[in-house]
This record gives sequence, C-alpha cells and structure tokens, in this order.
Amino acid sequence: MKVDYVRESAIKILNEIENRNAYSNIVLDEYINKNRQKLKEKDISFLSELVYGVTMWRITLDSIIEMYSKIKLKKISCSIKNIIRIAIYQIIFLNKVPKSAAVNESVNLTKKYLPKSTGFVNAILRKVQKEDYNKLYEIKDNKTKISKVYSMPLWIVEKLFDEYDEKEVEQICKNSTLKPKITIRINYLNIAKDQFVEELNKNKIPYEETNMENFLHVKLKNISNTNLFKKGYFTIQDLSAGLASFILNPQEGEVVLDACSAPGGKTTYLAEQMKNKGEIIAWDIHENRLKLVKQKAKQLGITIINTKVQDASKYNKEYKEKFDKILLDVPCMGLGVIKKKPDIKWQKSKEEINTICKVQKEILSTCSKYIKIGGTIVYSTCSILKEENQNQIKEFLKDNSNFMYDYEKKILPNEKQDGFYICKLIRKK
Repeated sequence: MKVDYVRESAIKILNEIENRNAYSNIVLDEYINKNRQKLKEKDISFLSELVYGVTMWRITLDSIIEMYSKIKLKKISCSIKNIIRIAIYQIIFLNKVPKSAAVNESVNLTKKYLPKSTGFVNAILRKVQKEDYNKLYEIKDNKTKISKVYSMPLWIVEKLFDEYDEKEVEQICKNSTLKPKITIRINYLNIAKDQFVEELNKNKIPYEETNMENFLHVKLKNISNTNLFKKGYFTIQDLSAGLASFILNPQEGEVVLDACSAPGGKTTYLAEQMKNKGEIIAWDIHENRLKLVKQKAKQLGITIINTKVQDASKYNKEYKEKFDKILLDVPCMGLGVIKKKPDIKWQKSKEEINTICKVQKEILSTCSKYIKIGGTIVYSTCSILKEENQNQIKEFLKDNSNFMYDYEKKILPNEKQDGFYICKLIRKK
C-alpha cells in the first residue's frame, strides 16, 4: 500500500511540532531542507499549506472531531489527531481537493502507522461535511463561538473582550486567520522606486501600492529567491513594523540605538532612512540572533550598524545620554501577528503577560536614561493589549516627568498589515 508522500510528511512535521512544542516554520524548513530532492515545488507548496493550515485552525478542526468522535480528544493519540486534522482541513478549507482523496489518503496513513485505529479514523471522516464548519456559528455562548469559529484560544478571546466590544473581538480573530500579504520595502540606498517598479514589470511580478511610499504588496510567494532580492533592492517587511522605524525618523549623522534589534528589519530601515550615514548600535541578548542582523545589513549594503550582545533591561552607564534616537521594539505577547505566526496561539499563555510586561517596563525605564535631552524614543510592540501598550506608557510618564508624549497609534490586524502599537516620546529636560 502506497501512501501520499506529502501528506505523510505533513503528519511527521505536525507530530514533531506538538511533541517538541516547536515552531512550525522552523520544523517545516528543517524538513524541506533535508528532503528537498524528494519534493517538487508544488509538493512544498501543498506541504506548507497543510502544516500551516492545521497549525492555524487546530481548535476549529478539533471541534469538528468532537462532533463525531465517541473518544475524548485528550485520549486520542497525537498521530491519529493529526491524521484526522489534515483530512478535515482539506475537506473544510481546500476547495480543490476532493473529499474522497482527503479521506482515502488519511485512512491509508492510518493503515500504515496505526492499523488498529483505521476503523475509527474512517468512521469519523466519512461523516465530516463542509457544512460542519457552519454549525459552529450556532454555538450560543459568544466567546466560545468566536473561539471555535476562528480557532482562537478561549483565554485570548476572553482577554480581548476585556478591552474591545464583541464586533471588534470577532473582527480581530477573523483577521488573524487571513493569509498575510507579502509586503516588501524598497531599499533606496540601492535603487530608486521607478527603477524598481520597472524591474518588477520586467520580471512580471504583480504588485500594488500601499499607504507608505517605499512599501509595496507583491504577489509572488518566493520573491526572496529572485535576483532583485539577491542584489539588495528590497527586503520583506510588514507595513506596521516599518511604521515604527519611520516614526522614529532618524537623520543622517545621528547616533541611534535599536535596543531589541533582531532579526534586523527595523534596524536596516533606520539605516536606510539615515542614508547609511551615522551610527546605529543594535542590541540583542542572543549572539546567534545578532548574526541575522549582520546578514540582513550585508545583503542590503548597509555599513553603519554595529551589533552587541546586551540585555536592554540592564543599565550600562557607558550609554548614559549617548543617543539621539532610540527604538524600543520590546518583547511582547505577539497577538497582532498571529496570522503570520499561528504558533503564538499554542506557545503563549495568559500567565506570561505579567512577566512580559515586567520586562517591557524595565527596558523602557532603563533605556530612557540613554537618550539625550531633546531626543526621541519610539516604543512599539506587535501586540494589541493595553497592559503591554497604553498602560506601560501611562506608568512611564507618571514616573518620568522629563518626558512628553508626542504620537501614538494602535493598529488592529487587518487584510493589509499586522496588529501593532507605536508610541513616540520626547525627552524635554
């Protein structure tokens, strides 16, 4: 009996993600790199679809399993759950895959690995229908309904209800399931916009304008494999992340700190804004993550970034009043970027919020001592909770009367960009 190699690969990857509590993109990339000779481009595309799809929609898929399974979910083995999940994902969400193919391939996988469970898997999958998804809308408790319809952990839904009304919570959760647009930032150090657009047209790469002049949405999944990328003409960056650097607005010749810099998207944008003149100090607590900053800078032809292993929450008198501008893109819960990083839903917990908020507060308090009088700090997160954002700024300004608030923007996740919070502070004296 021959099983489908791509679906079998998806099960192996999903099992590893769950058993290791690992990130889907890392496990998937490792698997593809090891097995590249066996995988065609269309195989990689389908494999990625299955892995990310099941990771994104886990709660919804499990809710449909519960409609038909007499065995409680927690008693079903990890492998069997994932075999059933990938079939249901194909039936519910992939219109181009016939139900018969999804069911038969999952039954074959069960026969190969856990033959005793074949009847159980077959019985559930034969009953599953596309319409089962719509049944979730009939759930009477609004929080549970939103959780199951949009595959959002209940604790996150409840947390959002503390701050937003029901329509907003539903929209946030719905938008967090969207397939993200690919957004690129043109590197004006290497190419002008009109020349770059000409190159896109020449290479038949579809694009659309955005509300930021040097950012474009493109319709090519593997755009980082193009010569345009290799030549350093652009980098991939979301509009919201780019806006944090844009609001800081560093100038040529200034001394700038990016205190939580890895992997370097915002750091390199600061350098581009400075026309590669001046100095940027880029910190991170992990040397291996700083390597990513160096690689990105090299690829874009940037030379003014100096990296250093440094914990931004620990005071270092060497940097007292040293910087003209400081970017603090602090560690956060990441609830604004779930559509790009669905693992956040399973990796984060409610209990972490207090710990993360404590780190954010320490970083803001410590790094505020490094800014010159008249200098600017931008505090940002890719989260949408007040505790991590507005409340942090409010507390900071209460304790630091020598700073004034200058700008604030909260972006909820939407079709075109990630959820984000950005606040600009100026040191008065």
